[in-house]
Amino acid sequence: MDVVVPARFNGPPHSGNGGWTSGHLAARLPEPDGAATVRLFSPPPLEVLMQADPDETGLTLSHGEVRIAQARRAAALDRAEIPEPIGYDEAIAAGPRYGGLTDHPFPTCFSCGTERDPDEALCLRTGQVTDEVYAAAWVPREVTPEIVWAAIDCPSGWALGVGGRPMVLGTMTAQVDELPEPGAELVVLAWPISSQGRKHQAGTALLDGDRVLAQARSLWITVDPESVRPA
Repeated sequence: MDVVVPARFNGPPHSGNGGWTSGHLAARLPEPDGAATVRLFSPPPLEVLMQADPDETGLTLSHGEVRIAQARRAAALDRAEIPEPIGYDEAIAAGPRYGGLTDHPFPTCFSCGTERDPDEALCLRTGQVTDEVYAAAWVPREVTPEIVWAAIDCPSGWALGVGGRPMVLGTMTAQVDELPEPGAELVVLAWPISSQGRKHQAGTALLDGDRVLAQARSLWITVDPESVRPA
């Protein structure tokens, strides 16, 4: 099946947002409900026709001879790992502590870029709330599974300090139990899990009050910003 990442949904300037791209591929799995894991092998090019082909475990996304990503079904994520809820007002108050306001490796990113228009991008501002918990306020204007994946993507990077050490998404396991309503006052929680060498793990959860709508666990890889270009 054909797959195209529209230019609007970029992460780094010349490639697709990891969360949006992963969510788009996960939605193409034969059984789209439940958790899915997407591993990114190469930056997804923008506005280019790619091919998603079934394999033994799910789908493989390719551009010519270059393998871009692989998606498969995953075990359900554990809600017990999610920190205590943060209120919407508290998430708003965390916004001025967003590291991207002073040091952003990809300021035009669809999810968290500081140079995007809120009318057509998410513009999430993930700020530190406690030593181990970060939060971003989000009022969605439009809602699709891919946009929810994007919303629970970048906040995990900011919980890991992406501003001080540029990273890209390597693997994302996400579970969307319920799509939010446009206009709802939501909170994206993020928390670091582990770091070892160039590999860093973090979790995210999308909350409507105390209700968990979606969650993810993500692996990020430290990179040279000049290397983040499509194949």
